[in-house]
Amino acid sequence: MTRSVAILGAAVLPVAKWQTPRDAELQVLEHEILAKVVISAVADAGVERSEISSLAFAQPRPYTQQKYFATFIANYLRLPCTGTVQEVLGNGMTAALAFEAAANDIRLGKSRVALALGINFESAIPAVEHMMNSMRATGDVDFHAPFGFTPISWYAMDAARYIHEFKSSRTELASVSVKNRRHASLNPIAQLRKPITLDEVLAQKPIVEPLGLYEVPPRGDGAACIVLVDEEIAKASGKPYVRVRGRGFFHEGAHQINEVPNDMIALVSAQRAGQAAYQEAGVKASDIDLAELYAPCTIIEILAAEALGLVPRGQGARLCSEGVTSLGGRIPVCTSGGLQSRGHPAHVTPFYSLFEINEQLTGRAGERQVANARLAVTSAELGNYNAALVHVLEAVR
Repeated sequence: MTRSVAILGAAVLPVAKWQTPRDAELQVLEHEILAKVVISAVADAGVERSEISSLAFAQPRPYTQQKYFATFIANYLRLPCTGTVQEVLGNGMTAALAFEAAANDIRLGKSRVALALGINFESAIPAVEHMMNSMRATGDVDFHAPFGFTPISWYAMDAARYIHEFKSSRTELASVSVKNRRHASLNPIAQLRKPITLDEVLAQKPIVEPLGLYEVPPRGDGAACIVLVDEEIAKASGKPYVRVRGRGFFHEGAHQINEVPNDMIALVSAQRAGQAAYQEAGVKASDIDLAELYAPCTIIEILAAEALGLVPRGQGARLCSEGVTSLGGRIPVCTSGGLQSRGHPAHVTPFYSLFEINEQLTGRAGERQVANARLAVTSAELGNYNAALVHVLEAVR
């Protein structure tokens, strides 16, 4: 018999440039930063330290000096565990996989309280080093990497194809950036909070055409901790909480940029994972009240929203420009500000999506609160959505 899982508490570090250069005399220590976030999350949940029996870490970036980070933090926090202590890796899906691992420990009865946590520091690493790491992950290291193909390159190809196939426009795509910055202006943990106009987005220098500076994510650092519990503990707390209602996963069996023919803007993995999550949750896409999507660039938010059935295929860009996916619209998407404005500390980015949904479904989102929000969906990806992990979450008040 599997147990029902709930989110009872969460805390995050505001996304910013926290990392110190390697040659700095005084260093910001990642384990000290993460420890403070964990203490805040556990206090938010109202559980005792002695109740925690599993730790699922999002593996830090390779730039983190401390290795075996999971066991190091378990020692630093003095947290003996009887469930599991593990460190998982899956590029952009890393934090979502850690969340899944913590949830599975509860489902299987290994733990009644589990932490999904992690830290991602990269902002002080030279851009050349960071880009070389990205290129080696993007495709075949012997074929694609020498040509300088980066993740932003394939997103730009998606954008060009979408504009061509659905007769969309740069202006419609740019409206996603304007919408997300408006949402971020209401979010105290967002990295970029100054509102921007459509003209300002279109006037920025191109990064990879047709995507400009404000349509791609800034580099930033972050840390997060999500407290998951057996739902019986959540019920006994007397607090509002979030039930993990359904999940779905699908991997195409293809590596990022590859030789396998496919419809590059269909995001089949998101479609399949979303269908599985909706089926397990017993809901339809039309039942969803808001979404936090893993979408590094404007075009990916559009494609993921379409793939998950939140908006019709080929209409996502236009509907965003018309306000449908904004706060106050029919289906608010990325109320946190999304990856372009809230920020994108990659290995922990899905934790920030879960944090935002927890804030929304427990009624703590302040000025960006979606009224009467009951059901939400989150997504995370590997590669150009070659794989997707989708969760349906439900408010219990």
